[in-house]
Amino acid sequence: MKRSLFFTALLGLALTASFAQTKLYDWKTASSGGYTYKYVTNDATGARFYQLKNGLTVILSTNKREPRIYAMMTTRAGAVNDPRTNTGLAHYLEHLMFKGTTNFGTTDYAKEKQLLTQIEDLYDQYGQTADTAARAAIYRKIDKMSNDAAKIAIANEYDKLMGAMGSQGTNAFTNYEYTSYIENIPTNALDRYLKVQSDRFQNPVFRIFHTELETVYEEKNISVDNDPRKANEALMGALFQKYHLNKSVLGDQEHLKNPNLRTIRKFYDTYYVSNNMALILVGDLNPDELMPKIEQTFAWMKPAPVAEYQPEAEPAITAPVVREVFGPTPDNVLMGFRMPGLRNSKAVLVSTIADEILSNSAAGLLDLNLNKQQKVQNSFSTITRSRDYSVWQMGGTPKAGQSLDEVRDLILGEIEKLKKGDFDDKIIKAIVNNFKLNQIRQYENNQGRVFGYMQAFSLNKGDSWKDNASNLDNLAKITKQDVMAFANQWLGQNYGIVYKRKGVDNNVLKMAKPPITPVSLNRDAQSDFLKTVNSSPMADIKPVFLDFKKDIKIDNIDKLEALYVKNTENALYNLAYRFDMGTWHNKLLPIAFQYLQFLGTDKYTAEQLSKEFYGLASTYNAFAANETTTVNVSGLQENFGKAIALLEHVMRNCKPDEKALEMLKARLTKQRNDAKLNKQAIMSGLRSYATYGSQNPFNNVLSNDEIKAITAQQLVDLLRGLFNYPHKIIYYGPAEMAAFKADMRQLHPQSNNGLNGLPGSKLFSKRATEKNEVLFAHYEMVQADISWIRNTESYNPALTPTISMFNEYFGGNMSSVVFQSLREAKALAYSTGALYMTPQKRGDKYTLMGFIGTQSDKVHDAMVGMNELLTELPQAQNMFELAQKSIKKSIETQRVQGADVIFSYLSAQDKGLDTDERKATYEAADRFTFEDVKKFHAQNLSAKPYTYCVVASDKKVKTEELQKYGELKTLTLEDIFGY
Repeated sequence: MKRSLFFTALLGLALTASFAQTKLYDWKTASSGGYTYKYVTNDATGARFYQLKNGLTVILSTNKREPRIYAMMTTRAGAVNDPRTNTGLAHYLEHLMFKGTTNFGTTDYAKEKQLLTQIEDLYDQYGQTADTAARAAIYRKIDKMSNDAAKIAIANEYDKLMGAMGSQGTNAFTNYEYTSYIENIPTNALDRYLKVQSDRFQNPVFRIFHTELETVYEEKNISVDNDPRKANEALMGALFQKYHLNKSVLGDQEHLKNPNLRTIRKFYDTYYVSNNMALILVGDLNPDELMPKIEQTFAWMKPAPVAEYQPEAEPAITAPVVREVFGPTPDNVLMGFRMPGLRNSKAVLVSTIADEILSNSAAGLLDLNLNKQQKVQNSFSTITRSRDYSVWQMGGTPKAGQSLDEVRDLILGEIEKLKKGDFDDKIIKAIVNNFKLNQIRQYENNQGRVFGYMQAFSLNKGDSWKDNASNLDNLAKITKQDVMAFANQWLGQNYGIVYKRKGVDNNVLKMAKPPITPVSLNRDAQSDFLKTVNSSPMADIKPVFLDFKKDIKIDNIDKLEALYVKNTENALYNLAYRFDMGTWHNKLLPIAFQYLQFLGTDKYTAEQLSKEFYGLASTYNAFAANETTTVNVSGLQENFGKAIALLEHVMRNCKPDEKALEMLKARLTKQRNDAKLNKQAIMSGLRSYATYGSQNPFNNVLSNDEIKAITAQQLVDLLRGLFNYPHKIIYYGPAEMAAFKADMRQLHPQSNNGLNGLPGSKLFSKRATEKNEVLFAHYEMVQADISWIRNTESYNPALTPTISMFNEYFGGNMSSVVFQSLREAKALAYSTGALYMTPQKRGDKYTLMGFIGTQSDKVHDAMVGMNELLTELPQAQNMFELAQKSIKKSIETQRVQGADVIFSYLSAQDKGLDTDERKATYEAADRFTFEDVKKFHAQNLSAKPYTYCVVASDKKVKTEELQKYGELKTLTLEDIFGY
């Protein structure tokens, strides 16, 4: 969502001297623990900016909320630094930085190096050879030699190192201007983290390359099936002729087909140098204790001249540049205006406000005049920023019968209002207030701080951070005249526009599957480096389990149960009303909640209500799940009374609007039809069908005729009467319990006639998986998505520790058996995994769900590969011990806080528990043996029937092939969706 991303982006703003700062927000220098650092006065994050003698930037910030640290290594190099003749290089390198070093990931590097050098030579030949037969012969040599080298390598040892120290979220990403490597580690793992990262960036070895190459191909194939990505790339191509934003980060297919390891190494040598990199750590840390360790660990790094990317000037755009793309998803239009980048501070500030005036998901011009008035199916506005250019994107989806040009014209009409100043002056103050709210939330979060520092470093090595504390003040200085002047300067006929049309894309080219022999994984092998790191001491961190009797205050407010946890950290609150009824009880609930946003009351119009909530920096939403309904409202405690009173007024006094309902029905019909064009929705429907049968929660929806028959009064009566059903009041905020109760008695009065009984529910039970079945749904795409579904026994809390252990070992992460076997060894997928899923309620069955997304010509190999793992559980004692450690360290450092304490309690109640179920898992972890997991696998999964769910093109996947795996059912979209 645009709103949640705002503050992270704003943290990277660069403000020039034209915005004079008060002395409250100056850079200062201080010394502590023998190290000098810079800091910004009154910086709420307390960030310290160090620079080592070799030029490495170190940014540290302390946050004691939990005993974990969010860690990032980042370099100021990305896709803009790719050679034009070798795009995708930065992204290739990102993948290879997970393959180990001269010290880990290998059993004998000296021997391995000889083979790796020969493989590099072969890739040189491969890239210089044009003849197809000759290239194939060279690749066969690469494949054979890579297999020989893999017998010496140890796959995924980096992930094993990080997993053993309790790291979570191991990942990396390549942007146009930076590449970043992230970990979320326990506080007591800092020494290990530093040692591993130091070696990782000092001695990287690009091994097991040809299977990783296939993974990148898979990622590229996924992108060509992604219509929004295609549209965005087409827009960038329309706006930029010279700047690298017109090229995909993944690279051009022709370049990807001719990878060159020596060119990748040159990129690493050029940009992965100390003066171009930063180490960023945020969390439970002590900077004075940490800095000597960082300096000692990274002293090896050397600075080197790094040329700043200098873009060529783009030619002016004097008329709309039109592009067109095709794909299976619904029609939509995407527009973009080229604007100044982050280096132009005034433009960034004004455009930030202008963008929010246009669209803020609540009270912007698009929100009120197009979305709320249902003139389009939906519309949006957002800004993508880079150092030198920004792109202000607007787009929308047409209603049924509406053309893309009509959507374009409606959006352009709202832009004209922006240019003419046809908006409420008060909205600027409301925008800043909402940003303040977002800032509080952002500062709570280690990850949010890290990404803010990273963007500041990417822009100008962190210099812009000094202005972060005053960004909100500077935004508040922006005037209506500033916005109008900016809009008139930059929003003319100088835009690119992409018409995304539903249809066959005849230009789609799939990255062909090269012949690959599965490589050896050496699961039981361990490098000496890993043994040394894993044997290094780590201070104990004691787990903290919830004690529901102590951590939650439970009381009654008249006839309703109230659950209370005090917020001692900031001035934010979250209030929820939770009902034990949902769509299984009443299919109208989600439609009523959609209708509510278009309704006024006897006091306010729908537009005024949106403005009122936005002006209070408060948000509310209502959501109906299968068996529960939740109404949420959140914001600043100082506005608690006003926000709750407004919510109560809306719910109890909403007025029927026949015109709004008729438009909603038309949009619902299109929304439902559009869902049938979404492959993720189709797969969700197949999984529900496999789990519950032909009548299932996914297709438990109103028919088209039932939607047509809905009346406005029917929905309004449901909304007005909702609070008359039994529900719980859930509060997390800074108010004392007594004051909260007193407020709620006034704000949320109960009917004198008592509460209504809950309506009856249509119950769905998971069916027994008794035979192999294949559920197939056609979808025109290059890829194929496959899920495995098997329902097993009913919920038993005694199994929770075993299931946690099984999931960690088998398929829950990148160190798991499934990921290593299917992606790392066989290069069958970009994404794959498997989980034995615990039901949410006592009495429900467990479900095994596996998944693999693969190329359509690999479907058979992928299904065989997963079935082998489900039939025979591979044994790797080192991996098993790693899974044990990972579970324990995760629980030791996990802190359930805030409103999550209450929702954990409610989840436990649904399962018939009155204690924190993590405690049993933690206490049992050390007692587990591989035989325990193997027995569980054999009893529940091995040689058992499964339902396979396959979404693919029937032109690329043959039904006779699928029939080999079970009775084939080709489902229609009506079978899946219920309409």
